[in-house]
Amino acid sequence: MPSNRKLVFANNEIYHILNRSIGDSDIFIGKKELSRAVNLIDYYRFPQKIKFSSFNRLSVEARKLYVSEYKKQIPFVDIHAYAFMPNHFHLLLKQIKDNGIVRFASNFQNSFAKYFNKKNDRAGSLFMRPFRGKWIQNDEIFTHVSRYIHLNPVTSFIIEFDKLSSYPGTSFPIYMREFSSNLIDTEFLLKIFGSREKYKKFVADQVNYQKSLQHIKNVTLE
Repeated sequence: MPSNRKLVFANNEIYHILNRSIGDSDIFIGKKELSRAVNLIDYYRFPQKIKFSSFNRLSVEARKLYVSEYKKQIPFVDIHAYAFMPNHFHLLLKQIKDNGIVRFASNFQNSFAKYFNKKNDRAGSLFMRPFRGKWIQNDEIFTHVSRYIHLNPVTSFIIEFDKLSSYPGTSFPIYMREFSSNLIDTEFLLKIFGSREKYKKFVADQVNYQKSLQHIKNVTLE
């Protein structure tokens, strides 16, 4: 996956971005961390006037009012899929505004790093720089990358596939629900497959192969 220094992010194009913690330290390691990460990508996909920590200190009514206002804006990105692994994350994004992916990723990483550092009495950078990205050139690649992202916890032997539909570390459970999501744009992918069950079968069909691929990647240090 090439460095962002060689990649120009264009509006209305889709990209797979990935970043790791410094030293491959485990950072997305519990329900609170996963919940924080998901809340942050939801929050920072839009331009913000206040930090997430300040937003959290608002009253319930003030938060509702603020959310209703900022969600009237054009977002930086649309999010099609995510996976938060112990020491890295994957995001499948469509850029909507100029420099949207870079601004979104920077805001998310900086905010999570501040949260994690404060919680763990830690100082300094948390993520590698720059994050890595790859342009998704067509629908076929898009479907395969979405499957790769969603299967990450399974192929890394964190959970079994039958638990994936309820695992909070990926967007796969959102795709399996019968209602729409404000966070994830599920329409594009599900339109390709025609139904949730067809997409679930598409993901399930590659579990064993992707486990083998993961083993090879570890051996070759890719």
